[in-house]
Amino acid sequence: MPGGAGRTVCGVYEVHPERVERARAALPEEGALKRAAFLLKALSDPTRMRLLLALKGAGELCVCDLALLAGVSVSAVSHQLRLLRQARLVAFRREGKQVLYRIADAHVEVLLEGALAHATEDT
Repeated sequence: MPGGAGRTVCGVYEVHPERVERARAALPEEGALKRAAFLLKALSDPTRMRLLLALKGAGELCVCDLALLAGVSVSAVSHQLRLLRQARLVAFRREGKQVLYRIADAHVEVLLEGALAHATEDT
Protein backbone atom coordinates (compact mmCIF):
# COMPACT_ATOMS: atom_id res chain seq x y z
CA MET A 1 0.00 0.00 0.00
CA PRO A 2 2.25 2.83 -1.15
CA GLY A 3 1.28 6.21 0.30
CA GLY A 4 0.91 9.22 -1.96
CA ALA A 5 1.93 12.76 -1.12
CA GLY A 6 0.21 13.88 2.08
CA ARG A 7 -1.15 10.42 2.91
CA THR A 8 -0.79 9.17 6.46
CA VAL A 9 -0.97 5.40 5.97
CA CYS A 10 1.95 3.03 6.31
CA GLY A 11 3.53 1.85 3.10
CA VAL A 12 4.25 -1.50 4.80
CA TYR A 13 2.05 -3.40 7.24
CA GLU A 14 4.30 -4.25 10.17
CA VAL A 15 3.44 -4.62 13.85
CA HIS A 16 5.93 -3.44 16.49
CA PRO A 17 5.16 -5.68 19.51
CA GLU A 18 7.34 -3.81 22.01
CA ARG A 19 5.73 -0.46 21.13
CA VAL A 20 2.26 -1.98 21.25
CA GLU A 21 2.96 -3.49 24.68
CA ARG A 22 4.33 -0.16 26.00
CA ALA A 23 1.22 1.59 24.75
CA ARG A 24 -1.06 -1.08 26.24
CA ALA A 25 0.68 -0.78 29.63
CA ALA A 26 0.17 3.00 29.57
CA LEU A 27 -3.60 2.76 29.05
CA PRO A 28 -5.75 3.37 32.15
CA GLU A 29 -8.49 0.96 33.19
CA GLU A 30 -11.76 1.05 31.22
CA GLY A 31 -13.75 2.94 33.87
CA ALA A 32 -11.23 5.78 33.92
CA LEU A 33 -11.28 5.94 30.12
CA LYS A 34 -15.07 6.22 30.08
CA ARG A 35 -15.10 8.92 32.79
CA ALA A 36 -12.43 10.92 30.93
CA ALA A 37 -14.38 10.64 27.67
CA PHE A 38 -17.56 11.81 29.47
CA LEU A 39 -15.66 14.77 30.90
CA LEU A 40 -14.28 15.77 27.49
CA LYS A 41 -17.71 15.38 25.93
CA ALA A 42 -19.08 17.79 28.55
CA LEU A 43 -16.39 20.29 27.52
CA SER A 44 -17.23 19.94 23.82
CA ASP A 45 -20.07 22.48 23.74
CA PRO A 46 -19.34 26.22 23.23
CA THR A 47 -22.05 27.28 25.70
CA ARG A 48 -20.67 25.00 28.41
CA MET A 49 -17.16 26.28 27.69
CA ARG A 50 -18.45 29.86 27.98
CA LEU A 51 -20.07 29.03 31.34
CA LEU A 52 -16.90 27.41 32.66
CA LEU A 53 -14.71 30.29 31.52
CA ALA A 54 -17.10 32.79 33.12
CA LEU A 55 -16.88 30.86 36.38
CA LYS A 56 -13.10 30.70 36.09
CA GLY A 57 -12.99 34.49 35.67
CA ALA A 58 -15.50 35.40 38.36
CA GLY A 59 -15.00 32.68 40.95
CA GLU A 60 -18.70 32.17 41.66
CA LEU A 61 -21.85 33.09 39.76
CA CYS A 62 -25.56 32.32 40.05
CA VAL A 63 -27.67 30.89 37.23
CA CYS A 64 -29.09 34.33 36.38
CA ASP A 65 -25.60 35.84 36.00
CA LEU A 66 -24.51 32.90 33.86
CA ALA A 67 -27.61 33.18 31.64
CA LEU A 68 -26.86 36.85 31.02
CA LEU A 69 -23.21 36.14 30.23
CA ALA A 70 -23.97 33.19 27.94
CA GLY A 71 -26.88 34.92 26.18
CA VAL A 72 -29.25 32.01 26.79
CA SER A 73 -32.23 31.38 29.05
CA VAL A 74 -32.01 30.51 32.74
CA SER A 75 -33.59 27.17 31.85
CA ALA A 76 -30.89 26.45 29.25
CA VAL A 77 -28.13 27.36 31.73
CA SER A 78 -29.68 25.11 34.38
CA HIS A 79 -29.65 22.22 31.91
CA GLN A 80 -26.01 22.86 30.98
CA LEU A 81 -24.99 23.16 34.63
CA ARG A 82 -26.64 19.81 35.36
CA LEU A 83 -24.40 18.22 32.68
CA LEU A 84 -21.35 20.00 34.06
CA ARG A 85 -22.15 18.79 37.58
CA GLN A 86 -22.54 15.20 36.33
CA ALA A 87 -19.08 15.48 34.75
CA ARG A 88 -17.74 16.91 38.05
CA LEU A 89 -16.62 20.11 36.34
CA VAL A 90 -18.59 22.49 38.56
CA ALA A 91 -19.60 22.56 42.20
CA PHE A 92 -22.18 24.71 43.95
CA ARG A 93 -23.22 26.06 47.31
CA ARG A 94 -26.43 27.56 48.58
CA GLU A 95 -26.57 31.05 50.00
CA GLY A 96 -30.10 31.57 51.21
CA LYS A 97 -32.35 31.05 48.18
CA GLN A 98 -29.49 31.54 45.76
CA VAL A 99 -27.27 28.80 44.34
CA LEU A 100 -23.74 29.87 43.46
CA TYR A 101 -21.67 27.81 41.03
CA ARG A 102 -17.88 27.58 40.80
CA ILE A 103 -15.24 25.54 38.98
CA ALA A 104 -14.95 22.19 40.77
CA ASP A 105 -11.17 22.18 41.21
CA ALA A 106 -7.81 23.22 39.80
CA HIS A 107 -7.79 20.31 37.32
CA VAL A 108 -10.74 21.88 35.50
CA GLU A 109 -8.91 25.20 35.23
CA VAL A 110 -5.88 23.40 33.77
CA LEU A 111 -8.13 21.66 31.21
CA LEU A 112 -9.70 24.98 30.18
CA GLU A 113 -6.35 26.74 29.92
CA GLY A 114 -4.85 23.87 27.91
CA ALA A 115 -7.80 23.70 25.53
CA LEU A 116 -7.71 27.45 24.88
CA ALA A 117 -3.93 27.51 24.49
CA HIS A 118 -4.08 24.68 21.98
CA ALA A 119 -7.01 26.24 20.10
CA THR A 120 -5.31 29.61 19.78
CA GLU A 121 -1.74 28.55 19.00
CA ASP A 122 -0.41 29.18 15.53
CA THR A 123 -0.65 26.21 13.24
